[in-house]
Amino acid sequence: MKLNGGVEWALHCCVVLTTVQTPVPMTQLAELHDVSSSYLAKQLQALSRAGIIHAVQGHAGGYLLTRPAKDITVLDVVEAIDGKDSTFVCTEIRQRGPLATPPQDCKKACPVARAMIRADHAWREALRATTIADLVADVRRDSGPAALPRVGAWLAGDET
Repeated sequence: MKLNGGVEWALHCCVVLTTVQTPVPMTQLAELHDVSSSYLAKQLQALSRAGIIHAVQGHAGGYLLTRPAKDITVLDVVEAIDGKDSTFVCTEIRQRGPLATPPQDCKKACPVARAMIRADHAWREALRATTIADLVADVRRDSGPAALPRVGAWLAGDET
């Protein structure tokens, strides 16, 4: 399985948005992460449509999280960017070819489809069990307690 690269960008933006109380312009988020503004704008629009972030219009506009980080799961972000469709689509290959199984004999999903569906469910459960707050805690553990406050200060224009 391969996720859209925008998922990574969106997750990082959600993590850094936990450090601010005022809206952060998209251009500033793009600069912080050294990514394309136009591509990041699409990811932020998807997060906004999903109700994960709120777009504030005007001179002091930008983006803010819509709810506490503990209430936003990694799965929420993945589905906002990549959609809710299963990572596996069964094409019923067993019903094709010279030894095709007749459709009436295919009363349940084949073993391959069942295995892939189980894996998709397990993957989604793992992402549902991880919140943006969990990622923030991991950043603090990995990068030290000053890392995110430093990001927040930079986003607020207090650090260059």
